[in-house]
Amino acid sequence: MAEDSVQRFVIGDVEVLRIVEWQGPFVPAPDLVPGVAPELWKEYEEQLAPDHWEPGSDRAVAAMQTWVLRSGGRTVLVDTGVGRGRERPGNPLFHRREGDLPGRLERAGVLPEDVDVVVNTHIHADHVGWNTRDAGGEWVPTFPGARYLLPAADDAHFGPDGGYGGGVRVDDRLVYEDSVAPVHRAGLAERWEREHRIDEHLTLEAAPGHTPGSSVLRVASRGERAVFVGDLLHNPVQVLHPECSSCFCLDPRQAARSRRRVLERAADQQELVIPAHFSGAGAVEVRRVGDRFSLGRWAA
Repeated sequence: MAEDSVQRFVIGDVEVLRIVEWQGPFVPAPDLVPGVAPELWKEYEEQLAPDHWEPGSDRAVAAMQTWVLRSGGRTVLVDTGVGRGRERPGNPLFHRREGDLPGRLERAGVLPEDVDVVVNTHIHADHVGWNTRDAGGEWVPTFPGARYLLPAADDAHFGPDGGYGGGVRVDDRLVYEDSVAPVHRAGLAERWEREHRIDEHLTLEAAPGHTPGSSVLRVASRGERAVFVGDLLHNPVQVLHPECSSCFCLDPRQAARSRRRVLERAADQQELVIPAHFSGAGAVEVRRVGDRFSLGRWAA
């Protein structure tokens, strides 16, 4: 999928738009999912290359993207990417990046004032960046009429009460101060825990491990289902090896438990699985094979 194109499909009465800001080779594959032996990437080459693994460089392929859901007359954004002009010294890919999510949204027919709800599946730099924009040296909400739904556990962990993620990464303080705190000050933030129903079709559920408040968004409409899994999955190799968490997971064991639970339900209920960073088609069906899982059909 080209970065300047828009993928559209429907889940019952819910329209879905995929807005890609960037996609391409990311980090070395063995570094991204350390539990997967290097030779297994080669074994799965037919399923992973070229959309999810680049054999020549041995790098995982990923995308940074936002999903737009039109449900019940409202417009919902799922994650907001890296943002523009952010100080991210711990990550060269995100540092002072000059992205243009608002421009891409506008070309897809979505203006900032059209957005009713912003879902941050978790508070990481590449999921909250366009929560805000620079207005003359001050960070203000990009979507002024929206409710911003924040997992309470992440807001506590990455906010000042949690020492900005315990001070482990300098970027965590910067991310919170420029992309989350301004939303609180504007009175647009809504913290939730365990489960939160957005409307008759959309429900947020906790799926901790990647971060303390990592979450998934379930969609159910007219017998069709999907689940936006955020960073529970960074690469399809984790469907084949759900016990293997990414290098970015704060609690890899808990993330693996959440991943297996979500994949089991997706396979049993025929939910389309939509991760935050899958390149290629971006969404895939998952099937059971004994106590394991396989990749089914990719989204059209």
